[in-house]
Amino acid sequence: MSTPVTLKRDCHALVIPSGETYVLPAGTPVVVTQSLGGSFTVQSPAIGGLFRIADRDADALGLSPEAAPSPKKVTAAGPASEEAVWDQLKTCYDPEIPVNIVDLGLVYDVQVDGALCNVTMTLTSQMCPEAKTIPDVVKRRCNTVPGIQSTEVKVVWEPQWTPQRISAEGRKMLGIDEEQES
Repeated sequence: MSTPVTLKRDCHALVIPSGETYVLPAGTPVVVTQSLGGSFTVQSPAIGGLFRIADRDADALGLSPEAAPSPKKVTAAGPASEEAVWDQLKTCYDPEIPVNIVDLGLVYDVQVDGALCNVTMTLTSQMCPEAKTIPDVVKRRCNTVPGIQSTEVKVVWEPQWTPQRISAEGRKMLGIDEEQES
């Protein structure tokens, strides 16, 4: 995706990779480079750099908010399930990679203990520019699962992430042949 648009109104955004907030002014030309997981990644040649715009501000781009994929339903009477958390994690994306964090192989473990969810994950590198943003998104998304009241995200560096951790579905989305990884 590489769609040029002009912002229709002032728009709050997060600077990639710092995560600082920034207001992109109305009339700024941007290129939408990715639209996944409830946010848009835009590049601004006029200002310089990449920015993440929340789905709620899609109208500033002249777009409609995306319907976020819904996790499988959990009954209000029943406890939250690990399966529902995994489903919700599949709606989280790195703004520069068009594969969700589960298929990218970044999530190592999910445990649900009553209303508490514990997620153990990694990032593509210790220098990942999204080191603060992605765990925050994970926490927010997990907390939307019915029955989850609190989520702890632990980022670990062992085992180290490698491209071999990418799922078959993720490899397909990225155009990586199985033979290339042998």
